[in-house]
Amino acid sequence: DAKTIALVAEIHDTDWVETESEIDALFLESEMVKRYMPRYNVLLRDDKSQLYVRIDMKSEWPHVSYTRNPSDDGAEYFGPFFNGYALKKALRYLRPIFPYYTREPRKVASKLEAQIGLNPSREYGSKTYKSNLKKLISYIKGNRKALVREFESEMKRAAAEQDFERAALYRNKLFHMRELQRRIMFGDREFLDISKDKALTDLATILGLTTLKRIEGYDISHQSGQHVVASMVVFTNGVSDRSEYRKFKMSKQTNDDTAQMYETIYRRLGPKNLQSWGTPQLLLIDGGKGQLQAALRARDERDVDVPVVSIAKREEELIIHADSRVDLTDWRRVLPDGVAVRQESDFIVINLHAGQRNLGSHTKNLRGELSMSPYSDVVKLFQRIRDESHRFAVSYHTTLKRSAAKRSQLDDIPGIGPATRKKLLRQFGSKRGVITADQRELEQCVGPKLAQVIRQHTAPDTRE
Repeated sequence: DAKTIALVAEIHDTDWVETESEIDALFLESEMVKRYMPRYNVLLRDDKSQLYVRIDMKSEWPHVSYTRNPSDDGAEYFGPFFNGYALKKALRYLRPIFPYYTREPRKVASKLEAQIGLNPSREYGSKTYKSNLKKLISYIKGNRKALVREFESEMKRAAAEQDFERAALYRNKLFHMRELQRRIMFGDREFLDISKDKALTDLATILGLTTLKRIEGYDISHQSGQHVVASMVVFTNGVSDRSEYRKFKMSKQTNDDTAQMYETIYRRLGPKNLQSWGTPQLLLIDGGKGQLQAALRARDERDVDVPVVSIAKREEELIIHADSRVDLTDWRRVLPDGVAVRQESDFIVINLHAGQRNLGSHTKNLRGELSMSPYSDVVKLFQRIRDESHRFAVSYHTTLKRSAAKRSQLDDIPGIGPATRKKLLRQFGSKRGVITADQRELEQCVGPKLAQVIRQHTAPDTRE
């Protein structure tokens, strides 16, 4: 057909990645189409959010669920996975090997799933269940071969101890895992060679860098200077790495994005955080020249050698300062068509998608056809990092804002904890009831000392 003829006419080179099965190849193709958004592959290029596996390991009996919108709730998220059908199917195959709950245990009425080995047995306790879940998480992360070796070792040990029931259990797990290996794989990290990621290769060429394994994106979120937070998202080998995400609550609640960006980068590049989180190869700031200068000032004060650039909203132009510690000399000798570069004082502004416009900040209309630019993959990488840092910052800001909306004046009184607050509201009905209550009634409820403290902190409101 005409589309195939046009596609073949534009082929410059051919390469391939070997996978274990045809299903693996289809899953990898889906991931790469979502990542690179090639012009001719339209079937897998939908606009759905990627799927995450959610496990709340902090609860006593965690359950495994799926979500397309990770929230800042303290649970662990694994992903993103671009093929939801393949992910759910693989987890169904894994459930007999690593039994897990699919909903909160207190809502599970039937014992059938436990009897057929899909739900964990309560007699082994929560600690054993969580240990089993950690093996499931290890498998999701791609450590299949290590788990096979561990199960084989446990099976032989049980057989040597003549514990044949336990040996049979591990034998069955091994059988299921080998069967699963022929059906489906979990992620792209086992097969996708980093050298084949065109976006990272082109970006390293543009900035004159040797490696870009870890890129960190930063954004600020607040509402008129209230509940000011910052986000740090991490992309490892071009893929979001949620386990490395961090969030910052600003010390000063002001409407000053440049000051907040300075504080964020200064805290990020502190010696303790550098040791715990590692050193990035590139910092990508969501903002203009002011935010970039603030980040550079924080970096120089910490004396850390890391390149820092920013991407401006609306036009989505790459902004580089003279002190960004990138090398543009070789790349600027011959400017390719579809790329515009201009000098503004100490800044170099690069438009990698000349001729294309963005309708507003944090939109994705540049994800479409970028035939004029040879760096469309780099633009898409920037957009993924920028969009994710914005989403994570807004998520944390929203969490703080909702928590503040639920607070009352009673929460700010020293000595009033959740239990005492509930007792007061149960006795007097509302905050106003507590304020207008008789002193004797307060003393009977919480005692003379605490009643006096409450009266001191609520006295000004009695004039209303």
